[in-house]
Amino acid sequence: MLKGFIAGLAVANAFEWFAHKYLLHGVHRKGKPRFSPTPKQMESHWAHHREVRKQGFSDDCYAEGLDNWRTRNELIALAAVATVSSAAAYPFSKGMALSFWYCAGNYYYVHRRSHLEPEWAKKRIPWHYDHHMNSNQDANWGVTRPWFDYIMGTRVVSSADLKEANPLGLPLPESISKALGNAIESVFPAKWVEHKPKLVQPVVVEEEQTESVA
Repeated sequence: MLKGFIAGLAVANAFEWFAHKYLLHGVHRKGKPRFSPTPKQMESHWAHHREVRKQGFSDDCYAEGLDNWRTRNELIALAAVATVSSAAAYPFSKGMALSFWYCAGNYYYVHRRSHLEPEWAKKRIPWHYDHHMNSNQDANWGVTRPWFDYIMGTRVVSSADLKEANPLGLPLPESISKALGNAIESVFPAKWVEHKPKLVQPVVVEEEQTESVA
């Protein structure tokens, strides 16, 4: 059962990455709006992005609870995904089925708390803070953990203070965290935002003209 639960965590994180990228953000189409097979979810998510950018990462919808349509929308979507995925997994692995319900609840807890407590988000899930506040919002798709962002090469770090101690995003002893981080990033390195150097305008010094004495 434990093996199934752990496998379920990995599967759920992969789905979190995929759903965030393709369903919630939608696919770019030249000369057309983004496409998502779940347009209502995409509409809700981009409204979330606009609110977060305006309010320094916070989103009032989580304080309003079920009175806000976006909160209801997120909870319904999570319940639907957990129900379908756990029902499909149950005949093969009860542990995996249980993990899908755990991941749905954990996702809502982490996501809600992060947008009610931005400073907590910076410390605990900096990859998600980067997702919203970075110059490129089409990156850093993981919310609860950055696992598949490292595997897929989509972890883009904007500054050193928003770099997690290790790619697993887990609180580990410093020595273990550093060794683990070095090992994983030797294969799946994070990317960093490239800051173009500012061009320094040359200073023009006028030469002093001396008058000749006859």
